[in-house]
Order: sequence, then structure tokens, then C-alpha cells
Amino acid sequence: MPFENAMIKLGVNIDHVATLRNARGENDPALIELALIAQNAGADLITVHLREDRRHIRDADVFDLKKHLKVPLNFEMALSEEILAIALKLQPSTACIVPERREEITTEGGLNVGQFADTVKSFTERLQAKGIEVFLFIEPDIFSVKAAAATGARGIEFHTGAYARSFTHLPQRKNELKRLESATTAALEFGLEVHAGHGLNYFNVTEIAAIEGITELNIGHAIIARSLAVGLDEAIFEMRTAMSR
Repeated sequence: MPFENAMIKLGVNIDHVATLRNARGENDPALIELALIAQNAGADLITVHLREDRRHIRDADVFDLKKHLKVPLNFEMALSEEILAIALKLQPSTACIVPERREEITTEGGLNVGQFADTVKSFTERLQAKGIEVFLFIEPDIFSVKAAAATGARGIEFHTGAYARSFTHLPQRKNELKRLESATTAALEFGLEVHAGHGLNYFNVTEIAAIEGITELNIGHAIIARSLAVGLDEAIFEMRTAMSR
């Protein structure tokens, strides 16, 4: 059952449901069925990344999800005019602009907002003109926070990959936590809403969920992997439990 009193939101990323579906080139498992199960199990929002190479989520998927979901749809996207046009037509609740490389297995780091400042600002303005709240997926450092604030974006999502990779090395983990805490404080001072995600699982999520000021976590791979053993509704329940410890 949903954790109605939990203050921090859980976005369930279902990209890898589509990865499994696409392995056979057919329609099983049905993405919308799993999205609805996640919604009913307590997901506060559903997150998908429509990559330029369409390696998992397809164009038709995002419109199907938008039509049937009652919770918000969070649309992850690269700085691509093609994907921007789809986002403007789709009008999801939120769009999170992420870096993207064709060769990567998964997103490898935060967006270099300073390098692409003019493009990011243009995308942000065009999306927000359609009522779509824009978030930028960035590294947890002051420079990135300042650059994000200058674009007019609603908020940021911190890339927690470095924290996740350092979890078994206590000194590094403490340093990464301090970095996330300091960056969160800075983001709040700039009036940015703060989310976090990447590499979070049932063992490392508790410390991130406890950072004051972070209002949403987006988690996919760990939940989908766990669901193979216990079912998606139970996997989400267990994640909400880990987040609230």
C-alpha cells in the first residue's frame, strides 16, 4: 500500500521494462500495464527516458503513458530538437534534460550546463512556455548549481552515481554525502527544487532520502530488478520502506 505520510516522492523509472520488451521485438511485457501497477503500488510519478536511439522507450509509449496515467509523467530528454518537438507535443508534467551519448550503457554523469548554456536556456523557455516544469540533471557541485539557476529551470536532479559507486568505501561515501548536502543547500538558496537519482538501490537510498531539501528520488534499475523476485508492487513497497528508515 502507498506510504501516504512519506514527504519525499518516488519516481519509478520503467525504461528497463521496455528493454525487456524490446529484447524479443514484441509487446510483452506491456509497458502500460507495469506503469499502472507502479502507480497503484505507490509511485508518485513515472519516469521514462526517450533516447535518440530509441533503445528502450518508443515514441508511442510516451503518448500511451500520458493518456492513461493518473500520476505525473516525468520525461527525460537530451538536448535534441527532435526530442524537444515530441516533448512539446506530449506536454508531460515535467521534463528533465540529461546528457546523452550513443555509446553509453546508462547516463554517465551530469549535464554540463555551462558548456551548453544558451541551448539549455532556450529549451527551458520553450518547454516552460507549454506549462512543462523543467529540471536539469547535473553533478552535485556549486558551479553546476549556479549554471542551472541561470537558465530559469524549475529545479535540478543531482546525479548520485559517484555516491552509489563509493558506498562500500566509507571515507569516499562521507565525502559524496557532504557534496550532495552542500549542493542541495546551495540549490535551495537559488530557489531551485531538488531531486536526485542514479545508481540508488535498497542499500544506499536511505542516506540520500534523509538529506533535507531533496523532495524526489527517481529510481529504476534497482526496482525493476527486484521486481523479478518479488513482483513490482512489493519492490516499490520495499523501496518506500528503505527511503523512510
